[in-house]
Amino acid sequence: MSYKILWQLNSEITYSDEIDYIYLKWNHKEVEKFQELVIVNLSRISINPLIGKYDSNLKLYFFVISKQTTLYYSINQDTKNVDLHLFWNNQKNPDDLTKLL
Repeated sequence: MSYKILWQLNSEITYSDEIDYIYLKWNHKEVEKFQELVIVNLSRISINPLIGKYDSNLKLYFFVISKQTTLYYSINQDTKNVDLHLFWNNQKNPDDLTKLL
């Protein structure tokens, strides 16, 4: 049984930020590649949410979407939901990550 993917406000914002960053740094074609990567990997996570690694300090799972972007999410086994919390640009200061989560 697949888990339902639930976008939280912060995940929507940070996803849009990543799209904007990719578009400004590269081009529309790279944005489309990234969007496709996200779709494919969200599908994988919905089938097997434990595919990501667990960060015991953050109490969240994380999954590398691309070399530059990591997705942070949580799993609710009871409701079979995966809550998306944050798309993180790996080039940013890691100290800022905990502030956003």
